[in-house]
Amino acid sequence: MKQGMIAAALSALALAGCATTGDKGPATGERIRVAEDPFPSTYQRYSGAPVVITGVTVLDGEGGRIDNGQVYLADGKVQAVGQSISVPAGVQVVDGTGKYVTPGVIDVHSHLGDYPSPQVEALSDGNEATAPARPEVWAEHSVWPQDPGFSRALANGGVTALQILPGSANLFGGRSVTLKNVPARTVQGMKFPGAPYGLKMACGENPKRVYGDKGGPATRMGNIAVTRQTWLDAKKYKRKWDAYEAGEGDLPDQDLAMDTLKGVLDGKILVHNHCYRADEMAVMIDLSKEMGYKITAFHHAVESYKIADILAREGICSAMWADWYGFKMEAYDAIRENIPFVDRAGACAIMHSDDPNGIQRLNQEAAKAMAAGRRAGIPITEEHAWTWLAMNPAKALGIFDQTGSLKAGKNADVVLWNGNPFSTYTRPERVWIDGALMYDANNPKLRTVSDFELGQPGEGDVK
Repeated sequence: MKQGMIAAALSALALAGCATTGDKGPATGERIRVAEDPFPSTYQRYSGAPVVITGVTVLDGEGGRIDNGQVYLADGKVQAVGQSISVPAGVQVVDGTGKYVTPGVIDVHSHLGDYPSPQVEALSDGNEATAPARPEVWAEHSVWPQDPGFSRALANGGVTALQILPGSANLFGGRSVTLKNVPARTVQGMKFPGAPYGLKMACGENPKRVYGDKGGPATRMGNIAVTRQTWLDAKKYKRKWDAYEAGEGDLPDQDLAMDTLKGVLDGKILVHNHCYRADEMAVMIDLSKEMGYKITAFHHAVESYKIADILAREGICSAMWADWYGFKMEAYDAIRENIPFVDRAGACAIMHSDDPNGIQRLNQEAAKAMAAGRRAGIPITEEHAWTWLAMNPAKALGIFDQTGSLKAGKNADVVLWNGNPFSTYTRPERVWIDGALMYDANNPKLRTVSDFELGQPGEGDVK
């Protein structure tokens, strides 16, 4: 990859980010519709040369393994994976002998950009803690693309896609956004095309702690009461719009908060629910059935092991840590075997970070969980453990049709590790996103460096 390619591509992305579309307004007699995506992705993949990686151990992200394998990338896609594949003449060959290739790591729970480095109050933009229900806010409107955490997650952790969520101060924290981990001048230039929005909800200690002295709710029962009433208001709003779109009644007043909740009720926005305790997860499942929506995933779900069979039956994912424990009461019953037990029950298990440092070591966190499962007598293979970092998070984000595994036709989001990725000594050697080489440990000039990392020039440096 030629030096300066990223800079040139950034210029192209900047121009794309400035593009606008004409607003012609509705035709005579046409019903007005609320724009479902007023801030669409302007992402354009970086250019990349065809490459075949040979002699590697392939973990395909779906639980498959190929020893002494080959992976062929071209035109932004995975073209072929196997032990012996046909590759056109002249394709660049990367010798991966003794190394591993995996799909890129996908983190379903990150606050990069919303709580960027440097972590100072002026840049703390993840919680709109002014009312317990704020579904009208969108995390993407706080994302700072220059957060150095993005490039660190890429270079140190092999993270190719991530969901940026609002914080957990609120019962309804707002919309999440899924990003490709590429440098861009605007958040729209990072947005994963076609990825559905998410709604961040929370239960438990955080909302009652934040609002207990602000007029409530101050208890878990108060949390549920406010949550139920908010959904009842959303159902009423949806009925008005459904009637209007059916040709009955006047145009309703648009409400940004209710637009988000209506999107959930219409099945277009995915619910990601911060919830630690098993009993509260069960309550939220009951509430979701009462109100007519589906929970996609519980996050920080340290007690999922207690109701793993229920989560499997309901088709709800659990995003979990390997060993975070005891930092507050609702984390007190955390166990190291949580992920293996959830996985063994047939439920969807995901390793997540919620941390700008943890996101750089999700492969090592998965190794901890795999080891805990093996100590408990669960024979977890390396190839299966990688589903916690690839296939399952991709499914929870609604992007598995595009990424999350090394299958022909999928986006070429690929990591070549310099050893076994479950080792604490292993690092990404190269990372491709949509087939473009975005990081190469052997080429420091390729790595994006933010202004914050470069620092401010001294007086004598200014020309």
